[in-house]
Amino acid sequence: MAFFDFFRRKKNDTAEAAQAERETEAAAAEEQTGGAVETVSETVAQQPETAPEPAIAAETAERPSENQPEPEPTPTDSESAEPQPEAENSAAQNEPMPSENPVADVSAADSSVTVASETPNTPPAVADEAPKAEKTGWAARLKQGLAKSRNQMAKSLAGVFGGGKIDEDLYEELETVLITSDMGMEATDYLMNDVRKRVSLKGLKDGNELRGALKEAVYDLIKPLEQPLVLPASSEPFVIMLAGINGAGKTTSIGKLAKYFQAQGKSVLLAAGDTFRAAAREQLQEWGERNNVTVISQTTGDSAAVCFDAVQAAKARGIDVVLADTAGRLPTQLHLMEEIKKVKRVLQKAMPDAPHEIIVVLDANIGQNAVNQVKAFDDALGLTGLIVTKLDGTAKGGILAALASNRPIPVRYIGVGEGIDDLRPFDARAFVDALLD
Repeated sequence: MAFFDFFRRKKNDTAEAAQAERETEAAAAEEQTGGAVETVSETVAQQPETAPEPAIAAETAERPSENQPEPEPTPTDSESAEPQPEAENSAAQNEPMPSENPVADVSAADSSVTVASETPNTPPAVADEAPKAEKTGWAARLKQGLAKSRNQMAKSLAGVFGGGKIDEDLYEELETVLITSDMGMEATDYLMNDVRKRVSLKGLKDGNELRGALKEAVYDLIKPLEQPLVLPASSEPFVIMLAGINGAGKTTSIGKLAKYFQAQGKSVLLAAGDTFRAAAREQLQEWGERNNVTVISQTTGDSAAVCFDAVQAAKARGIDVVLADTAGRLPTQLHLMEEIKKVKRVLQKAMPDAPHEIIVVLDANIGQNAVNQVKAFDDALGLTGLIVTKLDGTAKGGILAALASNRPIPVRYIGVGEGIDDLRPFDARAFVDALLD
C-alpha cells in the first residue's frame, strides 16, 4: 500500500507542476500582448500630432528630417489584428477617399506614417494638340489625278528623252507616242511641226532637251481652251444647261458645281431635268441635301417642263445660278437630240437670253470619240463650254490636245477625282506640268 501511495503522490506532484508551468506561460503571453496593445494605442494617439500636412506629405516622405527619431518597432499584423478590431475599423472609416485627399494615408496597423500614392492615373494634358493635316492643294490633286496618264507617257517617252541624238528616228518615235496618247492625227501633226521649229531655232542637239520643247508646244496648243467661266453681275438668274451621253458624269458634276458656286457666295438652284434615267431625280436630290440647295423636280413630266419651272422659281426667289440637268443621250439618236433642242427652246421662253451657258460633260476615258460628241452637240445646241471628267482614270490624257485642234471650245472645268472639290477651272499650265513633268 505504501508503494502505491508513493506513486500516487508522485503523479499528483507532476500534474501540479505542469499546471503551474502552463499558468506561468499564459501570464507571460498576456503581459506581452498587453504591452503590444499599449504600444499600438500610444502610436495611434500620437499620429495626429506627428502626421505632416497633406500638401507637404510627399516631400516629407521623400526627404525625411535628419533629426526625426527612428520609428518604434511595429508588431506584426497577426499580433495586432486580434487585440484591436475596433481600432482597425475606426481607422478604415476615417480613411479619406482618393479623390478627396490622395496625398497621405495613416494606417492604424503601422506605427509610422505611410504616404499613399493613390492619385488617379489621369492621362497628362497635351500642351499642344497635333496639327490637323492640311488639305491637299489643287496642284497636288491634279498631279495625283493625272498620275496614270503621266506614268504611261513617261514610259513611252523614256526612249525619246533618253539622251540620244535628235534625228528622224527620234522624231518618228515621238510621233508614235503622241498618237497613242489620244492626241489624234491633227494635234500630233501640229505638235511635231512645232517641236521641229523649236529645235531648229534653239539649236537643240540632245534628246533630253526635247522635253522642254514638247511641253511648250503642248501648252501653246491647249492654251486657247483656258477660258474660266465668269458670272456676270446681274439681278437675273444665270442659267447653265448641261448635256452629254449616259454615264459621263453630268449629275455628279452638277453637285460639285453647286458646291463651287456656293463657295463664291452665290445662291444655287438645281433642276432635275433627267426624267428618263432611273433614280436620277433622287441622286440630284441627294446632292441638294449635301449642299443645302433647293431641287426642282417632278414625278411625271418631261425635261423641258422641269427646267421651265426651275427658272420661274429662281426668278421669284432671287437665285443667282440655275443648274439644269438633262437626260443622257447618244449623238446618233436623232430623236433624242431633237428633244434636247426642245429643252433649250423652252428655257428661252422662260428667259429670252437663257440658257446663258450650254456645257457638254465629256468622259476622258472614251478617247477620240469625245471629239465626235463635241461636234454633234455643238451642231445641235451651240456649245459654249466643256467639262472633262474622269481624267484620273484615263491612261492616256491627250484628249484635250485633240479637242483643241478639232473643235476648240473652251474647257470650263476638269475633274480629277471623286471628291466634291475635285472639279476645278481648267489651268493649261498646271495641266501640262502635271502631265509631262
